[in-house]
Amino acid sequence: MSTAVTGGYVVPVDGEPVEGGTVLIDNGVIVAVGAEADVDIPDDAEIVDASGTWVLPGFVEAHGHLGVYEEGDGWAGLDVNEMTDPNGARLRALDGINPDDQGFRDALAGGVTTVVVKPGSGNPIGGQTVAVKSWGRTVEDMLVREPVSVKSALGENPKRVYGDQNKLPSTRLGVAAVIRDAFTKAQDYREAREWAIREGKPFERDNTQEIMVRVLEGELPWCQHSHRADDIATAIRLSEEFGYRLIVNHGTEGHLLADTLAAKDIPVIMGPLIVGRSKVEVRRRSMRNPGIMARAGVKIAMTTDHPVVPIDYLVHQATFAVKEGLDSETALRSITINPAEIMGLGDRVGALRPGLDADIVLWSGDPLDVMSRAVRVFVNGRDVYHFDESTGEGRTTNPFYTE
Repeated sequence: MSTAVTGGYVVPVDGEPVEGGTVLIDNGVIVAVGAEADVDIPDDAEIVDASGTWVLPGFVEAHGHLGVYEEGDGWAGLDVNEMTDPNGARLRALDGINPDDQGFRDALAGGVTTVVVKPGSGNPIGGQTVAVKSWGRTVEDMLVREPVSVKSALGENPKRVYGDQNKLPSTRLGVAAVIRDAFTKAQDYREAREWAIREGKPFERDNTQEIMVRVLEGELPWCQHSHRADDIATAIRLSEEFGYRLIVNHGTEGHLLADTLAAKDIPVIMGPLIVGRSKVEVRRRSMRNPGIMARAGVKIAMTTDHPVVPIDYLVHQATFAVKEGLDSETALRSITINPAEIMGLGDRVGALRPGLDADIVLWSGDPLDVMSRAVRVFVNGRDVYHFDESTGEGRTTNPFYTE
């Protein structure tokens, strides 16, 4: 059965807004977007009256820890860092996600329907990331794509974790060396595997090396946690040495290298921004930095790094960045189509376009206005969240008890 969301101010993100527009959904996929007169609505379609609302695609969080770093559950919900092996490329965030994490319900309340869940930054190489929807009973129900990338970390976190254990790496030199050694071993592994295939010889597979080879071959991008300008420069140096696709994550001092990042076409997932300067790496954290980066030509996305900043505040980071100089169009793209494209998900999410998933959010007004709120959310065409004006509370459909 089809569903038609009609009468709202439709903002496709990758096209011009449509006043009184219609978004037609069939089998969880968008099949048409346009003025009501231009969309052929089937007679038996369910009609959702969106009059008085802004209709947008669900937001995309490009770097979060939902389900693997649960709030309020203490040790039991802390599955974000396997800090026993500096090279955790074989580890998968997918295997640690709890779909019942409160963070997923908060995501829907903030209009966030897709999240790239990543391992933490305790290891130089943290593991594989996964893209999931913010609603579902199991990870398989929620899955968009896996793996999406490999998470790696430079800077203070891995040097502190292993320095406290009196192990390599305990310095920036050591962290870079671990990453360089891992790629060198992956190159040797690939050559040995190719030789064995050519010669018809037996070959023992290694899950860590298999993933590293996929990075070397360009199948998976390398999501590099790096705040300081020197760490960003190291991230670039390593990526050019081994030829893999680099995505800078956090990029707190990326504005100091904005021209270099733009020239090399390296995207940056920026944030979290609504935080204090708790360590030396983030002393130059500023709401002005996204605007500086964007004006230099860097493709940016925003991140809350949930639970560092609650995921429902993703839109507020964009709003505050606009206040400090980021243009509103780029701000909206930084939480929709940009993160989708950066993470290789643009064929599924990030815009209102025929063929994409029907992840649709009805807002009470312009989402970049802090007084606006998500009033209704659809994930894959399913109605999963309502805000009740009479009670002032949101209600999420429970995926564990659906008819």
